[in-house]
Amino acid sequence: MASVTDPQGGGFRPAMLLNDKRYRGLTFQFIALVLIIVLMAFLGINLVRNLAAAGLDISYSFLGDPANYDINQSLIEYSSRSTHMRAAVVGLLNTLLVSIMACVTATVIGVIAGVLRLSKNWLVRKLMSAYVEAFRNVPVLIWILMIGTVVQQLPAPSAFRGDDPDSTMWFGMIAATNRGIYVPAPVWGPGSLVVIAVFLISIVGVVLYRRHAVSRLYSDGTLLPTFWPSLGILVLPTLIAYFAMGQPVSLDIPELQGFNFGGGLQVQRPLIALWLALSVYTGAFIAENVRAGILSVSHGQSEAAASLGLRPRRVMSLVVLPQALRVIVPPLISQYLNITKNSSLAIAVGYADITATLGGITLNQTGRAIETILLLMLFYLIVSLSISAVMNLYNASVALKER
Repeated sequence: MASVTDPQGGGFRPAMLLNDKRYRGLTFQFIALVLIIVLMAFLGINLVRNLAAAGLDISYSFLGDPANYDINQSLIEYSSRSTHMRAAVVGLLNTLLVSIMACVTATVIGVIAGVLRLSKNWLVRKLMSAYVEAFRNVPVLIWILMIGTVVQQLPAPSAFRGDDPDSTMWFGMIAATNRGIYVPAPVWGPGSLVVIAVFLISIVGVVLYRRHAVSRLYSDGTLLPTFWPSLGILVLPTLIAYFAMGQPVSLDIPELQGFNFGGGLQVQRPLIALWLALSVYTGAFIAENVRAGILSVSHGQSEAAASLGLRPRRVMSLVVLPQALRVIVPPLISQYLNITKNSSLAIAVGYADITATLGGITLNQTGRAIETILLLMLFYLIVSLSISAVMNLYNASVALKER
């Protein structure tokens, strides 16, 4: 019996674009694409006409003009005489910095809190529940302001002065003040590149060894140890290279000089406040994702794994988590995107991100609202698509392979 979807003789006919199921979907997609292009063209032409009527035009030449404003934190060289383009790059790097830091710490906090929410200890379980409900039901802007206020209450650098100071440095190397946290800065000497290369190769070695351990487990049931061998592969070659090259990496310890600390690396107060707020806020959402992922795995599988003699840690790493990741990773992508977008609230604590520099001071100075907003939209779009692409690749790598 023939149907409209079966290949038909007589070659292609225009009526098949609507009547044949093979072409109907492509036809509607093409029509939708044409309508979107026409709509965007209409809006663009209307915008250009209105700007021309107001005596304005779209131009990005202002990016080459001097910015004439300072930025309190910069990962690259910058001064008030730098261009608006360089100020935008500084804000861009600051946004990426706080986003990456918050993604890492929020993941750690979320995983720990999510696992502890399933603890058999009543007090631990309730404490984690209180954390999750408190943080995810209060707007992130309030947490940013609150944590920023708390960080501002840290002791002033003068509290570290004298024979009997009011505050002391942690381990003699770290000072937490109301101006920021001062930590040791690495000093890279000749030969340090060799040490870094050995360390990176060691990381690859750890990954390969752990894959080998999993392969042996699945192939012949041999359970190889992973923690201590991984630690040895990671540390020993780097230590050997470090001493063989004459200890090329040293630390610049911060010291109190005058009214403030000098040397070392300063992590400024706005960055700390924004980083902590985004981490604990998003960590509460990730904790629920982790809890849902673990609960999605049948409890019978944990019992079956335990009956084979596997310890609880092995049961979690070899049986529960590989299956739970199918549920955890997709919403985790959304949380990473939320962190990046919520970092635009940085101006509440004076952190100079891309929204504060390009979309704030530069916009107010030049009056180029359309150009700066378009650049901001393009930046956040590129970052979001990049995060989604990377996480989707990871999600595909951890997905269960079925026939």
